[in-house]
Amino acid sequence: MTEVTIHAADGGSFSAYVAAPRSGKGPGILVLQEIFGVNQVMRDLVDGFAGQGYVAMCPDLFWRQQPGIQITDKTEAEWQRAFQLFQGFNVDKGIEDAKAALAALRKHPASTGKVGTVGYCLGGKLAYLMATRSDADANVGYYGVGLPDLLGEAKNIRRPLVLHIAEKDAYCPPEAQAAITQGLGAKAGVTLYSYPGADHAFARVGGQHYDKAAADLANGRTAEFFHKTLG
Repeated sequence: MTEVTIHAADGGSFSAYVAAPRSGKGPGILVLQEIFGVNQVMRDLVDGFAGQGYVAMCPDLFWRQQPGIQITDKTEAEWQRAFQLFQGFNVDKGIEDAKAALAALRKHPASTGKVGTVGYCLGGKLAYLMATRSDADANVGYYGVGLPDLLGEAKNIRRPLVLHIAEKDAYCPPEAQAAITQGLGAKAGVTLYSYPGADHAFARVGGQHYDKAAADLANGRTAEFFHKTLG
């Protein structure tokens, strides 16, 4: 568990939290952050993937606004700051930064060279875009936001993609879910899972809408998916 520096394609640099498996070698998983930065929740996810045998990395994608953001979902002030960061986030620059992190992860001494991505909330959107814009070997998005506006990029998907969708997600209402299903449901290599009764961020441990049953099911599916595509 350590911090590394990633060099952005357009200049500058940013940090990333990395954890390696005990075996010393494994495929890579790029963990794409929620709107709260690379906080303890994201670091725990990185550590968890390392525990499954992966070299996991979570880059600081808010660095262009303010490096080192680590806030929680516990206070109104933090929520307001998180939404400010979300609104100020340049998605295209964020994807370029994620691609730079992906390339660094492929070259990490402990990495086998195969690398997938997994993202949550904002990161779920970015994981979808990594499927359309990067050479990641496999991608997983949890309750991604704003996907209906990006379905025109689906034609670029060449590697396996899994999307976990929360049925009661206020940020992805029924009409948005229907658009996602219509746009992606029949596409080869894309798997959509819906979680009845689950709300946005159902897999965020300790969060208001944490749903252990749904989280365990989704996480199990993610583990199986990465085992097949990256193992």
